[in-house]
Amino acid sequence: MMELNLSRVDYLQVGVTSQKSTKLFPGAVGKTQRIVVGDQDGLLQCLQMKKGDAQVIFKAVSPKGITRVELGGPVGGARERVFLSTGSEIKGFTKKGKNFLSFDTNLSEPIQSMFVEGADLFTCGNYVYNHYKDCKDTNYFLSADKISDVLCLPMEKNDDITPVLACQDRVLRVLQDAELLYEVEVPGPPVVLQLYGKEADHGYGGICYNEENRLKVPFPICYGEEGNEILYGTSDGRVGLVQIGRFAPSHRWELPNEKRNGGVLSLDNFDITADGVLDLIVGRDDGLVEIYSYDEAEEPVQRFNHTLSESVTSVQGGCVATPGYDEIVCTTYAGWVSTLTSEPLIKERGPDTFSLTAEGKDKIVGLRQELDNLQVKVSSEREKYQQSAGSKTAISAVSGFNINDKFVLNREDASYTLSLELQLPIDNVLLQSDVPIDLLDVEKNSAVVSYSACNPEEGNYLLATYRCQANTTRLELKIRSIEGQYGTLQAYVTPRVQPKTCQVKQYNIKPLSLHQRTHVFDDNRPLNTVKLTGQFSLAEMHSWVSFCLPELPERTPPGETITFHFMSTFLDTLLECVYSKGEAVFRSDNISTISILKDVLTKEATKKKIRLDISYDINDESIAYTLNLIHPRLEYQLLLAKKVQLIDALKELQVHEEDLTFMSPEYRQILEEADALQAEFKRQPCHLERLYGMITDLYIDKFKFKGVNVKGKVPALLEVLDNYDLQTLVEFFNTSA
Repeated sequence: MMELNLSRVDYLQVGVTSQKSTKLFPGAVGKTQRIVVGDQDGLLQCLQMKKGDAQVIFKAVSPKGITRVELGGPVGGARERVFLSTGSEIKGFTKKGKNFLSFDTNLSEPIQSMFVEGADLFTCGNYVYNHYKDCKDTNYFLSADKISDVLCLPMEKNDDITPVLACQDRVLRVLQDAELLYEVEVPGPPVVLQLYGKEADHGYGGICYNEENRLKVPFPICYGEEGNEILYGTSDGRVGLVQIGRFAPSHRWELPNEKRNGGVLSLDNFDITADGVLDLIVGRDDGLVEIYSYDEAEEPVQRFNHTLSESVTSVQGGCVATPGYDEIVCTTYAGWVSTLTSEPLIKERGPDTFSLTAEGKDKIVGLRQELDNLQVKVSSEREKYQQSAGSKTAISAVSGFNINDKFVLNREDASYTLSLELQLPIDNVLLQSDVPIDLLDVEKNSAVVSYSACNPEEGNYLLATYRCQANTTRLELKIRSIEGQYGTLQAYVTPRVQPKTCQVKQYNIKPLSLHQRTHVFDDNRPLNTVKLTGQFSLAEMHSWVSFCLPELPERTPPGETITFHFMSTFLDTLLECVYSKGEAVFRSDNISTISILKDVLTKEATKKKIRLDISYDINDESIAYTLNLIHPRLEYQLLLAKKVQLIDALKELQVHEEDLTFMSPEYRQILEEADALQAEFKRQPCHLERLYGMITDLYIDKFKFKGVNVKGKVPALLEVLDNYDLQTLVEFFNTSA
């Protein structure tokens, strides 16, 4: 297999880009392909690379930002027409730039995603899916949750039109006409879909080496065996392949996100390894670009990765600069169009010396001249601004800027990742919270953090400032909240621009913030039940439940009765919410979850002056069950804290003793793993205190439902925890009253 050695080349910068906003025109073997890219300024550009420079073939301007770019053509033929979505309008252009289509869908919400297959056009807003054939409305579907992406199975392989929607509730919805055929549960909220093996966008199936003369020749377009296999990427960084059958799906494989990389924003298939088999290309929101090869193993194996400094909104494999050299074209959020090329940028002259090519030298000279011109222009504009600012009639104009932000719950460590990305360099970010939260260390984060004194009595629990290094356009933070305590986290983002300007972003910390959606519920667990009845509507109860729990749709789902299932990312306990007009039932194996829900829902109903009748059924067996779930985590944290306390003493002993064979194997292992243990302990501040707090809340909540106040016995509980033994703890819960 060919060894991958790819080099990064930056071609140009356009405006801020959305997902799937870059495509490559079809190309023939031996010729380069054109790039078509659209940005949020409404500018569509078709580019051709000549001698390392991007030359514009045609441009088109839209009054609104471009949210998606797709290529279309006859079914089974070359895709040589450009389709873009802007607001609620679809526009079409030929490969020469002629505008042949301007179709206003008159939809109530802007188009966020679309797919083109022959004469069929599939568009999606946030919740509404529409199917148009020859620009005539054919089918319509209202999704129960927010739609992230849409595609259709290839018609040359499938008789029926089969659209697939990627929805935020961890489900792929497979449609037939305007009806839901079935749902496919995936391990995370899907963000992007890609047909497996689909190479029609590139015009040929790719290129491989002819074994006889080592020449690159085309191999056929392939869609997988049956043309019904779909790759998906999730917001928590997973990639998987699912086969869409006629009556049921089949999960082929899934790549877990063990290294906790960013969420997947873009996928493509291209034979960059030149072995005759298409490779998988993945672009992530933390700037990571990965290449996976399908070897003998069922799952793809990573062959190459490269980190850009910004979110990768699009990846496309092809040949754009030099015939015979494949590239991966990457577009970032800030608008950089870059490639990872197989073309060597330096040529070997001798055994140990290298020199630039003539084209490379000319490009460097041109870049230096362009840089000098820009510096002169910046200096001139700065002088003009300072002169105008000194006049009495001058008005300082505040420049606007876009922020690409995400606030995502991570199941692996029960924390939230807050990512902030700008097209401009970030100067500093100020975090303020009116609810207790912990800031966790992030290895990728090079910003310097400083904390300011806060007064919790005034509702201010956190005030932290992150000062970023020069040219930092993306900042990633990790936050862990405490369930039962809810409020607002605010981020004040200041870029490096003059005059100084700032934008504020707000994020809700919900009462049950560490719960995530699931589609499985175990009725065999010991469950506690709370039932609420009253004069409330379905929409009112849905808004109250959405206030308590994350990952719920803003709109009230269709139907008279709504059911949602959740799992705690911290303890793996379950929660079931079933509600309709005038009645709501909540079941959980964690009594604290039920208690938090009851308190918050009662408070929200009181604000609306709605009287609630509350009945509950408490299962005492759930206490021991929840304590058994906490046990391995608590035992591990106690052991970790004990080991960290011993490290300083053991290191001092190591300084004075040359031979440490007298030590027990346990102590020698602690010395060997000292750095790793201290790093893990530092990454999880207050973890042990958090577990103590959960057990204390469980103890108080158990007796609260029985009408007994046991807050005076909490010190006795803490003594039991200091000498922790699971059986002793369970007996304390059972005997206290």
